[in-house]
Amino acid sequence: MASIDSMLQDEKNLISPLTGGKMTLHWECRDMTFRKETYRVMFPYYLCEDTKEQFTTTESDGIWLHQIHNQYCSKYGIPYTDEIIAVRERYGLSASKMSLILGFGENQWRRYEQEEIPSLSNGKMIRSIMNPRVFLDLVEGSKSILTEKEYTKIKNKVCDEIKQSEDYLIDAYAANRIFKTARSEWNGFAPLSLNRLKNILLYILNYCGETYCTKMNKLLFYIDFLAYKETGIALTGLSYRAMEFGPVPEHWDRVFCQFDEIIQEQKNIKNHDCYVLKALVAADATVLNNGEQNIIKKVCDKFKGLSSADISKLSHKETIWSDSFKNQERISFNSAFTMKAL
Repeated sequence: MASIDSMLQDEKNLISPLTGGKMTLHWECRDMTFRKETYRVMFPYYLCEDTKEQFTTTESDGIWLHQIHNQYCSKYGIPYTDEIIAVRERYGLSASKMSLILGFGENQWRRYEQEEIPSLSNGKMIRSIMNPRVFLDLVEGSKSILTEKEYTKIKNKVCDEIKQSEDYLIDAYAANRIFKTARSEWNGFAPLSLNRLKNILLYILNYCGETYCTKMNKLLFYIDFLAYKETGIALTGLSYRAMEFGPVPEHWDRVFCQFDEIIQEQKNIKNHDCYVLKALVAADATVLNNGEQNIIKKVCDKFKGLSSADISKLSHKETIWSDSFKNQERISFNSAFTMKAL
């Protein structure tokens, strides 16, 4: 199988490097090996219609690699890349200083932030230092290899984090009301962050204007499942169930009531009470990278002109929904690759 990075184009106009003919995108379920274990992934490739030879790109390889990494991290409790970045930023340290305190190789932490998956032992170590009391003990143990100024600055920062730990417990309690499962196939392995979720909702409302709750449920579903299909990781951290009016986030009513920056206004439409969501502030777009913002815009542009009833009917055509509706089951993100609307 060959790589075609040298001639990447718009997917619809991808040209075969062999014949100049048409290339089409295909998905195939494959078993791939990672650290001597086998993982089932959806593997994307481009097929030359003339020669039937298969090609991949760096981008398409990244999709199945992310699937493997997510499954591995979920299985062994290894922190995800975004969590590794967040814990370092929480303590205000450089990547090299984190490596020094934890006894890693000089550039090891930096490689982890660049999506290299930690070993089991290093992964457990990183997860443990999410508790600032544990990290403080490691800082104390590293006193002899830090300058006095470095030691004092780091210790004071970690002690401040310990004092603020009650706020983290409050945030964790609120998050547990919203995010109904740990990072897994049931929420697309997305970060479980209330701030991130809030700003995704605000971004949608800023882009689309006031939006009925029913329609917002479908927009979130398509945004999350498209993100998983294209990148191997969802955006919001929400899990979904197949309900009467289509896929909806679990406990969606709690989601929309969670944030003071978003209000719900009641409207009566044809003798039915409906609720519309409105943003009171602009989103902090810095919590989303350009690719994530483009996925949100792509979905919103696709469905912006549809009513709540229309988008619900459209979602009923998805086998993602129909396969799970009978028992109103939770929907696996592994079914994202069967989407018809996007």
